[in-house]
Amino acid sequence: MTAPQIVWLRRDLRLVDQPALFAAAESGPVIPVYVLDDERPGEHRMGGAQRWWLHHSLASLDRSLRERGSRLVLRRGDAVQELCRLAEETGAKGIHALHHYEPWWRKAESELAGRFELHLHDGNYLVPPGTVRTGAGELYRIYTPFAKALRRELPSLEPLPEPQLTAPAKWPRSDRLEDWRLLPTTPDWAGGFVEAWTPGENAAKAQLEQFADHADRYADERNLPSIEGSSRLSPRLHWGELSVGQVWHALADRSGAGVDTFRGELIWRDFTQNVILAFPDYQTRNYGEAFDRFPWRYDKGEIRAWRQGRTGYPIVDAGMRQLWQSGWLHNRVRMIVASFLIKHLLVDWRVGERWFWDTLVDADCGNNAVNWQWVSGTGVDTQLFTRIMAPLTQSVKFDAGDYIRRWVPELADVPDRLIHDPPAGTYIPKIIGHREGRERALAAYRQLRTG
Repeated sequence: MTAPQIVWLRRDLRLVDQPALFAAAESGPVIPVYVLDDERPGEHRMGGAQRWWLHHSLASLDRSLRERGSRLVLRRGDAVQELCRLAEETGAKGIHALHHYEPWWRKAESELAGRFELHLHDGNYLVPPGTVRTGAGELYRIYTPFAKALRRELPSLEPLPEPQLTAPAKWPRSDRLEDWRLLPTTPDWAGGFVEAWTPGENAAKAQLEQFADHADRYADERNLPSIEGSSRLSPRLHWGELSVGQVWHALADRSGAGVDTFRGELIWRDFTQNVILAFPDYQTRNYGEAFDRFPWRYDKGEIRAWRQGRTGYPIVDAGMRQLWQSGWLHNRVRMIVASFLIKHLLVDWRVGERWFWDTLVDADCGNNAVNWQWVSGTGVDTQLFTRIMAPLTQSVKFDAGDYIRRWVPELADVPDRLIHDPPAGTYIPKIIGHREGRERALAAYRQLRTG
């Protein structure tokens, strides 16, 4: 019998438009494998919310594979060692995988290629990161010219069909998913996740179809947290339950400002991968080195209040409670809560980045770091630090009343004219006034500029 091919899965948990799986299936029997490697990412090992999603997505993928006469093999440990060990056990002649661009996975791919026949395929992004370059051959550091160049070079993105899988003569040993203990035990903080999400490829396809039907309204509705105007596809793309090519293709026959705006956000996702490709330590270091001298504050009580959604600003608190209870946060509100932490509380952006990393089901290395550095004014393509969002103004502008009532139920009966800034005695007091926070932030920035 033909020697089997191993397919190394990471954030590409799907059967359709999966180039590594498709290529392996054309070469012989396929052994799909996921290795839980908690050591390589170092301090950026998967957070609790990601682990919850991973458990359910792996279970869903295994069910789909078994329906097709295959199965998912699970191993835990160093990814390179486990894959080489599995290849020796099974007599596999090749390992197929999709390129991943987190610095720890790039290192693992390099090590594995030096020890075994590794076939790397593109398929997680619109174009392979690193291929869209300036006329001087450099990686873009500004989004707008990058987006224009990418659109010129964009391939057809016709999704690959689901492959026909052949099982190996003998299946290797596999861990039990339950033994990995990816799910919370006591207390079970993920109850709201179950209400908000159904991980897996089938649910992802259904969500894409639902979004495509109203994508033309996206530009108008995406900033309004009180309505379901977001695509909610970010965890699907992060975990690879959908390919970005599938999403782009689903909108191919649609046009208008909403669709074009959403396509721009898919391109931003590519842009952030190019940033971490160029700067592998972007999650932990200021791109603007001058901010290494910034007079950050670390008030533990204020940081705790921000995390728990008890700052006294209803829009901020609603966002942080939505994040904790559902593992996701509305895009406009992400910017508001990030700006509040950095500008009003003068807390280093890395504190927020780590909290999002632990609590978001869609916590992506590139998106998370680039977006936090964008808000903080420390990044490659960034807003100025002096742009300080006013939470109360933002709440009114984007009509967040019903959003606040849902996530801050103690304000459920407050009328529209008071909901954004409840009077004293109606809600917990603000931990800092907006004007006071703004002036303190500007003073700190002036201190940085004057040395």
